[in-house]
Order: sequence, then structure tokens, then C-alpha cells
Amino acid sequence: MSSINKKTYTKMQFDARTAKALQPGQHMAFDDYPGLRLSAMAKVRTWFYRYRSTVDGRLRQVSIGHWPSMSFPVAIVAWEALKNQRDSGNDPVLDAKQAKLEAKALILKQEAANSENAYTVRVLCDEYLAGHVCRHRAKKGSTEITRMFNTMLGDMADLPSTAITRAMAFDLIQKYAAISPVQAGKLRCELGAAWDYAMDAGRLPEAAVNWWRLILRGKIRSKGKTIEGKNIGVVKRVLTEDEIGELIAWLPNFAPIITDVLMLYLWTGTRGSEIVGMSGTEISEEGSQVWWTIPKIRTKNARHETATDQRVPLFGRGLTVVLRRKKLYGDGFLFPSRHKVGHIEQKYVTEQVFYRQPYSQIRPEQVRPRLTVTHWAPHDLRRTSRTLLAKLGCPDSVGETILGHMLPGVVGTYNRHQYDDEKRLWLFNLSEHLESLAKRFEI
Repeated sequence: MSSINKKTYTKMQFDARTAKALQPGQHMAFDDYPGLRLSAMAKVRTWFYRYRSTVDGRLRQVSIGHWPSMSFPVAIVAWEALKNQRDSGNDPVLDAKQAKLEAKALILKQEAANSENAYTVRVLCDEYLAGHVCRHRAKKGSTEITRMFNTMLGDMADLPSTAITRAMAFDLIQKYAAISPVQAGKLRCELGAAWDYAMDAGRLPEAAVNWWRLILRGKIRSKGKTIEGKNIGVVKRVLTEDEIGELIAWLPNFAPIITDVLMLYLWTGTRGSEIVGMSGTEISEEGSQVWWTIPKIRTKNARHETATDQRVPLFGRGLTVVLRRKKLYGDGFLFPSRHKVGHIEQKYVTEQVFYRQPYSQIRPEQVRPRLTVTHWAPHDLRRTSRTLLAKLGCPDSVGETILGHMLPGVVGTYNRHQYDDEKRLWLFNLSEHLESLAKRFEI
């Protein structure tokens, strides 16, 4: 037998006297049972199976039991079972960890099932916000959905999700439909999506019903705008050609930053959020043409895998605005905010337009120029530009691409043409037509 001062004892068979004489840190190994060892610690001697994992190649060991309460023959039986498990391609340590995790998950699931109030509507909505909305929606959208859940659920938020009945769902949505049909429709849609998320995640019973998808389908209708106490219905405003010319002449009455944003609405047909977020780095010259390239991430199509950057050729007053602002602000935001780091908000432009409508009662004591072309919002200018393009003869596929819309159905799937040349032609034509309308009202 080897000297007692050596760390490892390799033997053919087990020897109790050697086992008793082991000092802490020493161990016995056995030629006939590779990986089986008896290790001495301060107070106990423990059987271990030491092996190299077939899963990731790492060296691991798993405790079998303590000697002498577990005899050598019993340790061999346990060792053989673990070795067979390892030889079959499994990892005893990893399998044991997985089994513990599954057992813990089962206990948590049972505890949740046993506690009627554990999974409330508030918890369900919070999980939907964290797991889906905040990951896949823009900050503006996720903030709005969070606000809806926090302010519109009321006492229902603290009820168990499984306790929500069809009547309760109906009463909540109907309550808001009488006040604000648009908000009611959005709340119904988001709660339906939140319930779908919870059902997909297995957080609701298999037999659970998503009442939000079933109630009031197609029955929530917008009442349209109310101006000066009068309901004017659902308005999709398109300015006439005379109104366009008159408005272009009036635009300098706004602050320059608002004038420039509204000018770009008309001359490019792009979205307000895309305009106010424009930076100098997005402007480039290709030959004699100046292009504004809106990164995909800043467009409404960012979530679509097949979407690309939106390229906008600049002409006329739109080009003048962009070049002037790029000269002022370089590669930074071309519509910077005076009150915070970053650019102005789209909402600010809308507020400024409303403030100058003749029916606006905001700060009535302040004298300011009032619009002569009324009952419109900035987004209506985008709709107006699209209508003008159609009137000029622009093909629908080109017009929709100019707006940044993805072409629908199989056309959008198979037609990946970028329409750069067509955009140049029709936005040039639009610019020329807008100039002709403006000249009607030149002084």
C-alpha cells in the first residue's frame, strides 16, 4: 500500500482501515470502478462519482453518500447507475439541477393555483407590458398603454384574472365607449392582447375565455370631433387646392420651426414623427439629387422584417428647408427642442396648429394670428399630399411607397423594388404643383 502521506490511494478493492486513516483532503480511488472515490473531509468521508460530461466536456462530480453509513457495495450500485446515465449521453449533475428546477416550478404553479387572488388583472397586465409591449412597441406607444391600464381598469385591477366575466368586461368597455369611443376601442384591443399573452404563457387555465375579444365587436364607433360644442362627425380632412395655396401663403405666421415642419408635410408626404426626428446625418447628396434617408428603426414599419430604410428625394421648398436647417445644426437634430435634449415632439406641432385655429379657446387673452384655412391638423397635410399625387396621375404603388406604407399582400411580399426613380419623378411633380398653387396667393 502507498504511504499514508500521499493524497490519493488507488486500490483494487476497498479497505476500511485505509478509509479510516484518510486525512482531510485525501481520497481513495478504485481501478475497477473509474470515477468512484471516497474523499475525506473534516468530519465525514463521502462517496463521489467523478466524470467528464458528455454534454459540455466539463469535469464534474456528484455526491453519492457518506461512509460508513453507505457501504462500499452500495456505493458501487449507485456509481454504476450514475455511470450508465453518463454513458447514455446524459449529465447526472445537470439532470439533477433540471429536476430541481422543474420541481420548484411545479410547486410555484400549484401555489399559484391554490391562491385564488395570486394572479390578478394588474399582474396579468404588468406581465404583458414587460414581456411584450416594452420590447416590441415604441416608447410613446408603451407609455400610452401603461397609462390606460393604470387609469382605466379601476377596481377590476385587483380582481383575480379568472374571475372576470363577460358582463364585467362589457360594463368596463361600455363605460368608456359612452365617453370616448376611440379610447374604449384601444383599451378593449390591448386587454384582449394581454389575455392572449397570458394564455400563451400558460398563466391562465386552458378553459379560460378571452372575453375582451368577444364583446362589442364592431360596435364601438367614433363620434368624431367636437369643435365649439358642436359635433362635426368623423373627419378625414383633405384641403382643396385653393386652401393649400392660401395656407402656404399663411404659414410664415407660425414660428419658423413650425412653418418648416408643416412645409415638409406637404412637400414630402412623410409622417410627423419622421420629420421632427430628422437629423443632419440622414441628408446626403447623390449626384445632383439630395436625399433624406429615414432609418428603418424610425419608421412605422420597423417591426417588419422585410421593411427597409425610407428614401425621400427632396425638391422645392422642402429641399430649401432641409438645407437651411442642416447648415444651422450640422449632423444634429434639425428640429431641436429648446427645453430638453433632443428634438421637438410631434404633439407640439399639433398643439401649435390648434392654438391658432379661430375657435381655439387656449389663452384667449393672448392676441395672435388666426388661421384662415381652418378645421385641419398636421396629419391632414400628409393626406392632402397623397390626394394631390393621385390627382396628378401617380400610380398607387408609387404613392403608397412615398408615404412609407408597405405594399399589401403578396405584392408587398414579392415586389421589393425601391421606386427611387419613380419617387423623384412624382415628388418633383408634386413640388411643381404646390408651387403653382402657392403663386395664386402671392402678394
